[in-house]
Amino acid sequence: MTAFVLVPGMFTGTHVWEETVAHLTAAGAGAYPVPLTGLDGPPGGAAAGTDLETHIADVLAVIDAVGPENGATGDGGQEDGGRIVLVGHDYGIHPALGAAGRRAERIDRIVYLDSAMPRDGVPALAAVPDGALRERLAARAGGGGADPEGELPAPARDEWERWGSTAGLADAALDRLTALAAPQPLGTLLQPLRLTGAVTGVPTTGVLCTGNGASIEMVRMLAGMGDPALRALVDPRVTFFELATGHWPMLSCPDRLADVLLRAAAGEGHRLEPAGPAEPPAHLRPFLLDLPVVTAERTGNVDLYLPDADGPRPAVVFVHGGPVPADARPGPRDWPALTGYAGFAAVNGVVGAVVAHRLHDLADYERAAADVAGAVERIRADPRVDADRVALWFLSGGGLITADWLDAPPPWLRCLAATYPVLAPLPNWGMSGTRFHPVRAVTKAGGLPVVLTRVGLEMPEIAAGVEEFLAAARDCGARVEVVDVPHGHHGFETRDPTDESRDAVRRAMSAVLEHLRP
Repeated sequence: MTAFVLVPGMFTGTHVWEETVAHLTAAGAGAYPVPLTGLDGPPGGAAAGTDLETHIADVLAVIDAVGPENGATGDGGQEDGGRIVLVGHDYGIHPALGAAGRRAERIDRIVYLDSAMPRDGVPALAAVPDGALRERLAARAGGGGADPEGELPAPARDEWERWGSTAGLADAALDRLTALAAPQPLGTLLQPLRLTGAVTGVPTTGVLCTGNGASIEMVRMLAGMGDPALRALVDPRVTFFELATGHWPMLSCPDRLADVLLRAAAGEGHRLEPAGPAEPPAHLRPFLLDLPVVTAERTGNVDLYLPDADGPRPAVVFVHGGPVPADARPGPRDWPALTGYAGFAAVNGVVGAVVAHRLHDLADYERAAADVAGAVERIRADPRVDADRVALWFLSGGGLITADWLDAPPPWLRCLAATYPVLAPLPNWGMSGTRFHPVRAVTKAGGLPVVLTRVGLEMPEIAAGVEEFLAAARDCGARVEVVDVPHGHHGFETRDPTDESRDAVRRAMSAVLEHLRP
């Protein structure tokens, strides 16, 4: 029999697992929620000195208490068919991994339930979605001002969205979640997680909640960019499931969650296919248009693709997406989609410019936006550029930076283009309160023309933001021209080299160039 050890996330206790436990036990499995010190029991505050190590000890106590009759033998071995599956939700993955490293021989599989991928030596604070809160707590800790015995207050009923999407939660469930929530001991967020090498040998499953902004397609795309932390995800021992719900599936769909956990225990789930030895990842495949070679002139963080024409020419500035690992090689400026678009602009008689920016993490949007703004001014100052006729073209995750330009368009900005853009922060990005929210900014765009390339096979969590943007644009009368690619994926310029895709690239470029005419 499989025994599921269930570790809750921030502010929550064993109560969140009640319905999931009922479904698991009805299926013949064992289910053991872990009571975490300070988060379970009557209100009254965490025990003094509660930190991550305290919660690791809580998880170990439950693992050690699971005996032969519940699926695992008491001497560290396992009976035939007897297994422990360790499930960590949200913050709970940190004490789960800490415990798994010390009882690896007891653990058959680790399930990451809508959680981050913790790293050795990094505290759970790094996974807190609210960037402003992370910075405040990190500053306090760095200055010695954070009280390790202090607490982070539990969210009020209308504050849960700061911690994850509440999609799918009934009002009664949200009321109960709020009523039973407990303050999170600060020591659990500030103490670094220490992982042993033993945990790397345990099979894993990621359960991604698409309503909270995670999906298998997004993981595949990020893994393909070469982030060393994500390379392990193409291991055949790693599987994935998706649940179309928000961040608390044990409350919004406990029956479906239980089914997924049972299937994960059986080794089922989607596996990422590693690229073949001669096959580049999708973003490094050739651009879909056959163009003359235009050599870039690289200065600082800007590559200029110059047309064969006299006099100052209009410019189209291309802004890549992300986050992209700082050590990704080749970097975005050398990705075929960016070099292809810029070369295509030059072939059409305008300056194509590709900007490199430092969007390496979700917390980097502020500095990435500053990088882009500084680069644009340097491009406009180039004597070969007509400073009064410039278009900005954003791709993918760079789309959030459009908010700065939509909010207060300068007179020289003749057009703003966006291709498969992220136009609303995803729920698990913790950015809803920042200025990087194009859906809100478009209401101030005035007469600025916007050319938006929309792909029909977009990731649902990104597509929802695009539709929200278009609805806001209609409501305020913004000038948005949509170029549709019905059968195109995110990154279609290198993934889908079809006539439909080529036509879309040509139409988008033609629309932008039209707005750059005198």
